[in-house]
Amino acid sequence: MKLFVGLGNPGKEYEQTRHNIGFFVIDELAKRWGVSLTVAKFRGLFGTAVVNGKKVALCKPLTYMNLSGECVRPLMDYYGIALDDIIVIYDDLDLPPGKIRLRLKGSSGGHNGVKSLIRHLGTEQFKRIRIGIGRPTNGQPVADYVLSRFTDEEQGAVETAVLRAADACEQALSVPFAQVMNDFNE
Repeated sequence: MKLFVGLGNPGKEYEQTRHNIGFFVIDELAKRWGVSLTVAKFRGLFGTAVVNGKKVALCKPLTYMNLSGECVRPLMDYYGIALDDIIVIYDDLDLPPGKIRLRLKGSSGGHNGVKSLIRHLGTEQFKRIRIGIGRPTNGQPVADYVLSRFTDEEQGAVETAVLRAADACEQALSVPFAQVMNDFNE
């Protein structure tokens, strides 16, 4: 089973915020694949489907960003999902809005959701799709910035990035992730 995890925060107040861009991609995949994310399991929303002959699972942790690993590790253990079969999708301050970057492994880069995953998975070696949200330019604290909404000027680039990230996830079902990286890294 392939597991796609989008990082974000639950609740209406966070729905359209920068920090929830991982949730946006999971919602797009759920729409494409006809997956209902209604199973509340392991402190997250979860759903499965068969896509192109492969069993897939989509997950949106409901633990809040900083505790994402508390949802993902038990889910992997319960379903016997190998580390090589997960892809984590999340926001990245160091990329401009709309850019995506795929990696096979890496540090948290200061991202608390990824720190939690590394701590609970016991490794930095998991596939990831990072989506740029940019950095605040007006002296706004980072914590406030990631919980803000995208500007009207950023919206088009962000929507395109979400679609590209979902396309990358789909391609990862049929080709090695290294090839997906070559095709989608900008």
